[in-house]
Amino acid sequence: MGKEGQETVAMIKAVGSFPTFVKTDVTQATEVENSVNQTITTYGRLDYAFNNAGTEGLLRPTIEQTEENWNHNIIDTNLKGVWLSMKYEIPQMLNNGGGAIVNNASVLGLVGSLNYSIYCASKHGIIGLTKAVALEQAKTSIRINSVCPGVIQTNMIDRILGESEDDSEGKVQLLAAHPLGRFGKPEEIANAVVWLCSDAASFITGHALTIDGGYTVQ
Repeated sequence: MGKEGQETVAMIKAVGSFPTFVKTDVTQATEVENSVNQTITTYGRLDYAFNNAGTEGLLRPTIEQTEENWNHNIIDTNLKGVWLSMKYEIPQMLNNGGGAIVNNASVLGLVGSLNYSIYCASKHGIIGLTKAVALEQAKTSIRINSVCPGVIQTNMIDRILGESEDDSEGKVQLLAAHPLGRFGKPEEIANAVVWLCSDAASFITGHALTIDGGYTVQ
């Protein structure tokens, strides 16, 4: 288990729950299947899933991109990973008579952005995939939705900005693109995911919930 996995397990234990960590490469069907099976072995059932693994890959103009970056770095992780996860999650939820799945897309699944062509393709794909599978499962009591975060203060945004100073030009421009004047917090996305999984969202399926500080309303 890596450092981040250990930290997450420790935080969950601290609030009185019983976490299990299974290191998984979401691009590999056998590993995804094993992760779901481990969940069933440990807890006896699967009711909710948040498919969140993703990467920005290499950001550059399309004519400078490579097939390797398309296939293995971005599309396989961001899009194939979500598809494989649902492929193995849904049968277990059917055994329970229902459940809820949330897939992590992005505001770049709704709009385009310079040098993000492959990333945008992957996130647009997640939204379309979510809608199609939601229709497939509409009569089975499995609800499937996606969330579309704006810029969230995570390690990924630190990589993109190069962990630059607070007043860097890139960060100032990104902040200006969010009418609320700040980046989002991971907890704000987590709260939305929990809500979509809850009975409070029982009449919602196939929806792409935008959580972007106003980024896409301009």
